Amino acid sequence: MIKKLVLSSILSILYITATSQPYFDTHVKNPYVAANTFIGAIPDTSALPVFSAVRSMLPQPEWSARPDVISCYWKAWELAFGNLHKPAPGSGFVSPFIDPAFNGHIFMWDSHFMLMFGRYGLHAFNFQRTLDNFYARQHKDGFICREIVETDGSDFFERFDVSSTGPNVFPWTEWEYYLNFGDKERLARLFDPLLAYYQWFNSYRSWPDGSYFSSGWGCGMDNQPRLPAGYSPEWSHGRMSWIDISLQQVLAGNILIKMAETLHREADVTVIRQEMLNLDRLVNEKMWDDKSSFYYDRFADGSLSSVKSIASYWALLAGVVPADRLNGFVGHLSNPATFGRQHMVPSLSADNPSFDPNGGYWKGAIWAPTNYMVLRGLSNYRLDSLAYVIAGNHLDQVVKVYTQTGTLFENYAPDKVQGNDHRDFVGWTGITPISVLLEYVFGIRPDVPSNSILLDVRLTDAYGVSNYPFGKDGMVQIKVEDRKKPTDPPVVKVQTTVPFELTIRWLGGSRIVQIKP
Repeated sequence: MIKKLVLSSILSILYITATSQPYFDTHVKNPYVAANTFIGAIPDTSALPVFSAVRSMLPQPEWSARPDVISCYWKAWELAFGNLHKPAPGSGFVSPFIDPAFNGHIFMWDSHFMLMFGRYGLHAFNFQRTLDNFYARQHKDGFICREIVETDGSDFFERFDVSSTGPNVFPWTEWEYYLNFGDKERLARLFDPLLAYYQWFNSYRSWPDGSYFSSGWGCGMDNQPRLPAGYSPEWSHGRMSWIDISLQQVLAGNILIKMAETLHREADVTVIRQEMLNLDRLVNEKMWDDKSSFYYDRFADGSLSSVKSIASYWALLAGVVPADRLNGFVGHLSNPATFGRQHMVPSLSADNPSFDPNGGYWKGAIWAPTNYMVLRGLSNYRLDSLAYVIAGNHLDQVVKVYTQTGTLFENYAPDKVQGNDHRDFVGWTGITPISVLLEYVFGIRPDVPSNSILLDVRLTDAYGVSNYPFGKDGMVQIKVEDRKKPTDPPVVKVQTTVPFELTIRWLGGSRIVQIKP
């Protein structure tokens, strides 16, 4: 009898499957998608590089006083090159890529930050092309799924699911690559799919007042206790205006405007310019609290949340913080009662009842991507002294765990030396021993479109880097001699294959030098 019932159930399922109609196609075609040349491109199935064979092609840092840091740097690259893949047949993927070694899927959130350090490895492997696979799987209405299965290219979420996409930091990631390499050809190719995705996000992730929403999974901070009671913190938007999603859209829109100016396509961003003004005003009028000097999520009744989340610091990178609010807002980063913990900067403030001193995933853990976002935001406001303190603290804590365990972790505890969750996780954690080391501890920040490099010298130790990529073909070596104190003018030695303007900055002053090959 049981066998007959099982057989009957199977036949019923097969009948329903065979006779049911597919969902009605509700895609509203976006004209910019028609110009997306990634869709249907011939897949690149070139052989993947082996770390041992290409190690000499990567930037070579030197810091004799900290061999532990240099060892951690190379461990990150070794793990990264172990996570490379070719496009699977029939997946619709078009480029070799790095994945976070998580579950056989590519993730939008993870990929953006893996490329923040991956761009320094361009001469060994073009990590940036990982994003090509997201563009290649763009829907005809502009939607791109946040998580895509590597074997067949299928979306892991239905597009109108509140958790289906985001965060929208595609423009930021691509602009950072442009600043390193000045690749205008790539910029021109990706501008249309980025516009289409921005417009989809604007149409389907915004409230009538112009603010934006997501979910715990959609924003990338899965279990942070941000939503009102009665709503799922992972899967619901909670009828809430989300501070990080709104600020990320300001960031994305402003960078799209820069791209349009670079490509002489200003007419394509006229509407975006107006939205940026409106969204900046909304965030500062409706999502800021003077008493606590902080930006918050906003509930449906107009009241503000009391949860101080790392999400709010996207305000620095988006450039929306007025001068008279800056000191109070940034002051929380150094305050032990909120974000200035043993390991800076926790994802949830320590004065929150849900704060976990062991990390608790997004209930206080330290994450490389959000720390990097904070650093870049501080640089946006020329607060480089604080950025250097946070960068040094973060790198030291990660390297201490590496020295104890021999590896990198998904996230770290705020109040002890401890790595959490996935081991051997170069994912985005590679940012710390690579990007944070090069950009903030060593202080090397390039701007290829303006043909310049800023060298912000904070260390008194001797240090340097060779094989540093500058533009598509340039290679630079920078060495800084040791000093007795931070106010001493640094002695810098440079070798290069291309000319550029070098701005040297230290606590005692600055100077500009024209560097020739």
